[in-house]
Amino acid sequence: MLEKNAILVEGAFKEYYFNRFDFIHVPVKANEREFGYQKINSGMIRHLAMKNDKELHLLLMKEIPSDVYCSNAYYSFPNLPMSEKDWKGADLIFDIDAKDLALPCRKDHTVYKCTSCNDTITGHQSECSKCGSTKFETISVSCNNCISESKKEVSKLIEILTSDLAIKREEIEVYFSGNEGFHVRITSGAYETLGSQERADLVDYIMFNGTVPETFGIKKQDASKVSLPTTDEGGWRGRIARNLFASKAKTLKITKQITSEGYSSFQLKLEEIKRTMGVRVDPKVTMDIHRIFRLEGSINSKSGLAKIQCDDLDSFDPFSQACLLGHDEVQIVANCPLPIKLKNKKYGPYYSEPVSLPKYAAVYMLCKGLGNVV
Repeated sequence: MLEKNAILVEGAFKEYYFNRFDFIHVPVKANEREFGYQKINSGMIRHLAMKNDKELHLLLMKEIPSDVYCSNAYYSFPNLPMSEKDWKGADLIFDIDAKDLALPCRKDHTVYKCTSCNDTITGHQSECSKCGSTKFETISVSCNNCISESKKEVSKLIEILTSDLAIKREEIEVYFSGNEGFHVRITSGAYETLGSQERADLVDYIMFNGTVPETFGIKKQDASKVSLPTTDEGGWRGRIARNLFASKAKTLKITKQITSEGYSSFQLKLEEIKRTMGVRVDPKVTMDIHRIFRLEGSINSKSGLAKIQCDDLDSFDPFSQACLLGHDEVQIVANCPLPIKLKNKKYGPYYSEPVSLPKYAAVYMLCKGLGNVV
C-alpha cells in the first residue's frame, strides 16, 4: 500500500481501536493462546502472549496493527517457538468464504487492476489497453448475494453439527469474518483434543466427500439388490433419503428407477447432491490445529470492516453492522468502476476521479486497492 494511503488507513484503525475497546476482548483461556498481528506493508509478528484485555488494548494502541490474530489452540507456553509450545488442544473452527462458492455473480463484482499502470477495468482482458501489461490483480467487491449464499452454508453447517454431532446450538458461535464470509467456532470441550487427521475426517463428513453408493445400499456387484435408506434415519443416510423421496408415496417408484439406472448413475447423483447439500468450508482452516485466527472485534485490512459476532444470522447485514469506522469526510482519488453500498448508501462507480467520502467508505476503497489519497 502507498505510504499516503497507509497513513490514512492506520489513522482510521487507531481511532477505531481507541473508541471501540468494548468490542475487543481476549477470548477464554487467553493466557494459553498465542497472539499475533500484522502492520500495513509488514510481515507477521506472532508467538505473543496476552493475559488480559488491558495488555491487548495496549498492544493495539502502540502498534496500530492492520490485522490481529489469536490461536484456536491452547498451549502450556504460547510465547515460545512452535516446537516448544506444548500443544494442549484447540477450538474446532470452520471458515466459509464467498470466494470458494463459485457463485455466478462473482464476475459481476470483480475488477481487474493492471499492476503496472493501476488502470482498473470490470472485464478481464489479456493485456492492459493503456500500457500493454499482461499482469492484473483481481479485486472482488462482495454483493448481497455472496453474503446470502454464505449464510446458507453456515445454516447447513449448524444443522449438521447439531443433528449429527449433537453439538448444542449455544456451543456454536458465528462471526462475520470482516470481508467475504463467516467464521464458526465450537466452544464444546468435547472436540478440543481432536488431532489434524480427525478434523480432516470431520470436514470430509460435513462436505459429503468421498461417499460411495454402498453407504446408501447399492452394491457395484449387484445393483439390482438395493436397500436404500429411509427418511426417518439420522445423519447423511436420512438426509439423502429425504432428498430422493419427496414423499413416501413416491418411494417405490424412485427405488425402481434407481435400481434400473444402476450403480454409476447413482454415483453421479450423489456427486450432484454433494454440490447442493455438502457444506463448502475451507478444509485447511479446520485441519490446522496451530492456526492463528482473526480476533473478534478487530478490523480486517482487506476491507476495513470488523469481524463481529452474528447474534441473528438471517437479519445480519455486514455492510452496515460491521462498517464501524469514522464518518468524517476525507478526500481520495477513487478508481472504483463498480458501485459499493455501505451503511445503506451507494458510492460510485468512480473512474479515477477526486471525491469526498466518509472515512469508512474511503478506507474500504483504499483497502481494496481502488483509490489513493489525494
